[in-house]
Amino acid sequence: MKKFITTFFLLTFLFPVFSQESEFPDISIPDLNGNRVNIKSLSTEGKPVVLAFWATWCGPCMLELNAINDKMDDWKSETDFKFYAISLDDSKTVGRVQPMVNGKGWEFDILLDTNNDLKRLLNFSTPPFTVIVKDGKILYRHVGYQPGAEDNLYEQIKGVVN
Repeated sequence: MKKFITTFFLLTFLFPVFSQESEFPDISIPDLNGNRVNIKSLSTEGKPVVLAFWATWCGPCMLELNAINDKMDDWKSETDFKFYAISLDDSKTVGRVQPMVNGKGWEFDILLDTNNDLKRLLNFSTPPFTVIVKDGKILYRHVGYQPGAEDNLYEQIKGVVN
């Protein structure tokens, strides 16, 4: 019983402390053209930035990005935010990224975390992984994908904008 009470206390009172917004790492990674992009500076313009981490070998990632791509025009017409898909493909598979993006018709910006430096700084294990960042702070994190999760993501984006 004592163990249960201790666990309950930790989950009830200490967990919210760890789930508070956290500082986004200050790191630069390349886009598909090789231009270095400072990720933290993207989120300093007062509007939210959504970063969706994916890989060409990740089936749920493809489903998520296809669903987001299908709704992106509507989302952008209603809400002001930026969206970047960050590939976690390593040096062996990064050559598949551009053909896949072209084949899928994705119109959002693609960045490359080939060495997984940003992934390590954000401390997650596998894609898909999505964060919403605003003013250098991580305001939302989500791991995995289930159909319909894109609708929840959009609700989170609207909540950050307002």
